[in-house]
Amino acid sequence: MLQESRDGATAILTLDYPERRNALAVPMREKIVATMERLESDPTLRAIVLTGSGAHFSAGGDISGMNVTDFAAGRERFRTTHKLVKLFIESSKPIISAVEGWCVGAGMGLALCCDTIIAAADARFMAGFGKIGLVADFGLLHTLPRRIGEGRARQMLIHGTMIDAYRAEQIGLIDQITPPGTALQTALTLATTLATAAPLPIAMTKSYLAQGLADALEWERNTQSMMFLTADHAEGKAAFLGKRAPEFKGK
Repeated sequence: MLQESRDGATAILTLDYPERRNALAVPMREKIVATMERLESDPTLRAIVLTGSGAHFSAGGDISGMNVTDFAAGRERFRTTHKLVKLFIESSKPIISAVEGWCVGAGMGLALCCDTIIAAADARFMAGFGKIGLVADFGLLHTLPRRIGEGRARQMLIHGTMIDAYRAEQIGLIDQITPPGTALQTALTLATTLATAAPLPIAMTKSYLAQGLADALEWERNTQSMMFLTADHAEGKAAFLGKRAPEFKGK
């Protein structure tokens, strides 16, 4: 579910679950955590590039695997996810995401855990958690407002509308647009410049910018664990899997 390769001092991590548009299933999250823990301690590594296999970056969480039945289980579910988020945001290594196609939900959350986002012109972004009766997770309540401002973040989080790469660049959600099929190569070219940069200033800058993350993740962990138990989430999940419009009742 996760492929790893090297390009000089850059590690390339590829989300590889193409039959589900690289949905971030729990086994994939566990593999990412183990890989990031190993890469963090590698002194020869100077940058990380994250991408997706096939035509898409990631379609988000694996909705078919969202089967939380009690509050404690909900909190436990976030143990791996939040370890992953922290490994990315608090990493001493600069991380670049190369996005093609869909980048939605938890997939968008993962992309925003990276320091730089390179996106193909046909990329699409959406934080549609409300469509399945959930609040945003994967650190989005920390990363998204810091990227695009609170006002624009409210619009993406509350309305759950899709935006294209050009609008994403306009509002600061992504950093650079490239022609379709070239996001990875552009990211790798940028990563080579980081091999000659002083690593400690990068690490300390990332450490400062990570302030506030722990509080955001604790709120997310508790709130989402409650949302998993609501009738609206059950309806949202059933509607999504049944390919129909949900009927939410605020319960």
